Amino acid sequence: MSSGYLTSDRLMMQEMARTFTREQVTPLANRLDPEKGDIPRSLIDQMGELGFFGILIPVEHGGLGLGAFEYCLVAEELARGWMSVASIIARGNSFYRSIPGTGEARAARIAAMARGDYLGAAALSEPQTGSDLSSVSCRARREGDEWVITGAKYWCTFADGADFISVLCRIDDPDAPNGKGGTVSVIVEKPRGELPKGVTGSPIPKIGYHGWKTWELSFDGVRAPVQEARPSDTGRAFQATAAALGLARAHTAARSIGLAQAALDHAVGYARERVQFGQPISDFQAIRFKIATMATEIEAARQLMYHTCTELDAGRPATKETSMVKYFASEMSERVTSEALQILGGAGYTTLHPVERYWRDARLTKIFEGTSEIQQRIISDQLLGKPTRK
Repeated sequence: MSSGYLTSDRLMMQEMARTFTREQVTPLANRLDPEKGDIPRSLIDQMGELGFFGILIPVEHGGLGLGAFEYCLVAEELARGWMSVASIIARGNSFYRSIPGTGEARAARIAAMARGDYLGAAALSEPQTGSDLSSVSCRARREGDEWVITGAKYWCTFADGADFISVLCRIDDPDAPNGKGGTVSVIVEKPRGELPKGVTGSPIPKIGYHGWKTWELSFDGVRAPVQEARPSDTGRAFQATAAALGLARAHTAARSIGLAQAALDHAVGYARERVQFGQPISDFQAIRFKIATMATEIEAARQLMYHTCTELDAGRPATKETSMVKYFASEMSERVTSEALQILGGAGYTTLHPVERYWRDARLTKIFEGTSEIQQRIISDQLLGKPTRK
């Protein structure tokens, strides 16, 4: 369905991403996801050539110089094939501002990122710290011109395949109001395909989100150079990380919508072909009403995403909207993918159809980038003010 949000340029970009997904992403996902295989480097290179890693990167740095709207538009289409592929584009688009350095060296890194040749991973959560990132305990101690990192991290996706890891750490800061010390994001560069020197870890066994590995990591005196001051280098990395979550939540909504749309498309095709009691099951009112409800919920989430992205691109405050769209779209995606599986019946509960992949991946969208419960808290705080605590 089109809308007033979709200009001719956006429609062209959407169609390009849709065609790429249909011809390249989906066949790979159908083959590799059941065996928990990784996204091939050849696909990443193709995505780089199409500009998918540089949608948000300014033109002067080699990117497309576009906005959250185009970023989410592409992510939705890629998620219709494989959510992990829709996710990996964030490793350029959402990371370029954190690239340290100045001048030509920094510009060269960002240009490489726009091509998909310099991608990052984020080490934020810890074994005992998830939603409350302000409580991280992994420490960075400064020694001269280097940070020395010691501690554990959890849920670090792409730690092996990335060219660097951005590590959220606790530092000694006598001016920190909570007495815990400040926080800093340290860039640890590394060879692609390996963990950094001094880091050990193992992949976490996931039920979905295949295509890349998610790691538990241990940092043992890992050294990284101190870079030029950014907000994330001055004891306020948690605040900088929280501020960046708005775009990440819109991106999660886009991925949720893509999964739901793919599940609906497959369920519609199956319902037309599956014959029971002498007629296609698409003739039965129960199936027709399911499909009508699924399509309506998808479109409602999509239009909310379009509105939210428009607010982000206009530079207007959108804390409430980004939490709303993340909450609504992820909850919708789990319902819709589950209903699609139900329409397929027993066939849906096999790996012979991709619906089970959409269902498994949709379940994750209610958890990462802030759980549904965290989004409800943010939305209610925006509407009611923060609760009184005694």
